[in-house]
Amino acid sequence: MVRPEEGHEEEVLRILRDLYALMTQKNYSRDILYRDAKDPRRLVNLRYWTSEDARTRAHEDPDVHRHWARLGQVAKVEQVMERLDEISMESGSSVG
Repeated sequence: MVRPEEGHEEEVLRILRDLYALMTQKNYSRDILYRDAKDPRRLVNLRYWTSEDARTRAHEDPDVHRHWARLGQVAKVEQVMERLDEISMESGSSVG
């Protein structure tokens, strides 16, 4: 979750657009950006890594780090969830 600093939303969107293009170009991930309907200043990014190796390479990539550094100058990253486990909703599957 990202909250742009006052007056910097357009810049944040440009940075994220560039970052998403980079992540796609390098086949690291697919990203989707949402706006929180209850708090329109909060942006929520969902990232789908193409593989665990791609995730590792992205975390080590200086180009990705440059975008993250730029983002940190104009927005507050409020929360990062590194991994989520999908829950199967098929009948007969168990949780846990």
